[in-house]
Amino acid sequence: MGADPVAFEVFYRRHLEAVGRFVARRVDDPHLAADLTADVFLAVIESAAGYRPDRGSQIGWLYGVARNVIGDERRRAAQRLRVTGRLAGRRDLGPDDIARIEERIDAESAARRTHWAMSELPEGTRTLVELVAVDGLTVADAAAVLAMSPVAARVRLHRARRVLRAVLARPVTTLA
Repeated sequence: MGADPVAFEVFYRRHLEAVGRFVARRVDDPHLAADLTADVFLAVIESAAGYRPDRGSQIGWLYGVARNVIGDERRRAAQRLRVTGRLAGRRDLGPDDIARIEERIDAESAARRTHWAMSELPEGTRTLVELVAVDGLTVADAAAVLAMSPVAARVRLHRARRVLRAVLARPVTTLA
């Protein structure tokens, strides 16, 4: 039957209506029933070489194929339901939400670049920059914390800012 198109056509015409009813009784959507009925006969064509008459009649085999096709569809439907269930209760993002997300991404990107640029500085200079820029200390107070003169702190801070500007001016692709 699988290799003989005429035999398959006879088989198809003989059993189409019965298989269609069998499938329609097991699914709610008539369009889905028609699709699954077509899938049954496609599966029959693909597996016709595997049919063994000693294990049962063609009708039994045909209905077994139909049950498998319906079972496959039920598993796919259950999977779709699980996926859509995970999305239930979530709302679409509005323009304000998207703008906030983009701002956060931009800020995180800038923070990563700044952190990377700071890692280019020597430890003592990095600490000086952090005390002034992050902790808000004056240059004189930061110099006192680091036990250096305010003049030396200003010079280091000036050089550190120059290095940071140069590092941050590099294209992003060279950061990695």
